[in-house]
Amino acid sequence: MRKFDYDLDYEKLDLREHPEWYTVGRGEQGVLMVQPYKNEILPHWRFKTPEIARESSEKIYAMFLEYKEAGDFVGMDMARKFLQMGYTRARRYTNYKGGRKYAENGTLSIRKGDPAKAESARIFKEAWEKAKTDEDYKRMTNEHKEKYERE
Repeated sequence: MRKFDYDLDYEKLDLREHPEWYTVGRGEQGVLMVQPYKNEILPHWRFKTPEIARESSEKIYAMFLEYKEAGDFVGMDMARKFLQMGYTRARRYTNYKGGRKYAENGTLSIRKGDPAKAESARIFKEAWEKAKTDEDYKRMTNEHKEKYERE
């Protein structure tokens, strides 16, 4: 299977029109690159407080379902990646004030533990788990890989 291709000019490519250029990759690869999905989903991605995280994750999960209804696997996968990134970024902010793992001098920052960010992470993780375990999503992932990602 192919690795995510960082050399494509994603700002100029419309992967809704050309799903054959999309590679699932690992984790969140390409989440802030692939168009038009980045511009559609990113404005809704927030995790500052649990209330904001809930609203954001619900909106992005609803977009996941809309992409599913439209048979748009790339959109589904991008929504899944944004949900995953909501979890991972909120976890980082839980552990490190300002989200910075390393201090300016290069040493590891002291973990602080922010309960609100931990709750935001939990909210995103719940939505991410629903998306990644969706039976249609799993089937469509395999179909996309079989059709487009064989070398």
